[in-house]
Amino acid sequence: MTSKRFAACKQLRRKCHSDCIFLPYFPPNNPQRFSYVHRIYGASSVGKMLQQVEEHQRGDVADSLYYEAYWRIKDPVYGCVGIITALHEEIYHVQFQLAKVQAQIDLLYQNGVYTFDS
Repeated sequence: MTSKRFAACKQLRRKCHSDCIFLPYFPPNNPQRFSYVHRIYGASSVGKMLQQVEEHQRGDVADSLYYEAYWRIKDPVYGCVGIITALHEEIYHVQFQLAKVQAQIDLLYQNGVYTFDS
């Protein structure tokens, strides 16, 4: 048992053991990280999810749960899907602008304003 409790154990008001499943993924210097995950999924569910995956995958699982919980709290209706959709739209608009600029450059080359030798 450690004398220092980590974010998850501190919030759950329990003693933190050295083999605590939350220990590596919810450090004491970022208590909000566990708070978001706990609020959306519950500590028991998060613990079960972490135990069900290989140890080398747990960091990714904890990160994913955090990001999903964070965006669900920030945007209760759309959550992660809202930000993903917004990013897809932004990519589409930038690709459209790039295609427009490329067409203008091609037109300038065709009209002889610019040459490849310049």
